[in-house]
Amino acid sequence: MIALLKRDLALAVRAGGGFGLGLAFFLIVVVLVPFGVGPQAEVLARIAPGILWVAALLSALLSLDRIFALDFEDGALPLLATSPLPLEAVALVKGLAHWITTGLPLTLAAPALGFLLNLDPAAYAFLLVSLAVGTPALSMIGTFGAALTVGLRRGGLLMSLLVLPLYIPTLIFGAEAVRRGADGASAATALVLQGGITLGTVALLPFATAAALRVNLR
Repeated sequence: MIALLKRDLALAVRAGGGFGLGLAFFLIVVVLVPFGVGPQAEVLARIAPGILWVAALLSALLSLDRIFALDFEDGALPLLATSPLPLEAVALVKGLAHWITTGLPLTLAAPALGFLLNLDPAAYAFLLVSLAVGTPALSMIGTFGAALTVGLRRGGLLMSLLVLPLYIPTLIFGAEAVRRGADGASAATALVLQGGITLGTVALLPFATAAALRVNLR
């Protein structure tokens, strides 16, 4: 599993459209929003939690089609399926590699970008925690979506249609946690529910992903 993780991280850094693409898109969205809604500080502060979370979600979506596509194209995926490593473990490692190269950079960069949207200083810690808790769920759900569409020509659009509805609960609770933090209210409920979603995806989706891969590789 460690060898597979190192390989996927190296591929994400070297392959075009891999490491850094989501972070660049995140920055572009956050920079463009003030031009679209105007420079009013009150308006930006009110919409900042939702905008930051939507931008993070869309940034994570960009690289999902590459999770299994490169392995399928070079013939490595059938070898992984017949290796001693269970496909469930392969799916878990793929999700972890995607989170390290996409979700973790987004989490670390979000507080700095929140300044551009006039995010309330009290909400920075909640933004960091909500992204740290919620982005692993985005990666695992995206890994499942990538497994469903692996091998399909132009399957990226279909994968987006399948994955986006599953992202909505994480988006709602993540943005609500940041919003409550900015208002000085308790965000514990939103963070606990978000954490429950993440734990559920990590526990269940590797099995669903492995099943989807077995069907597509027959």
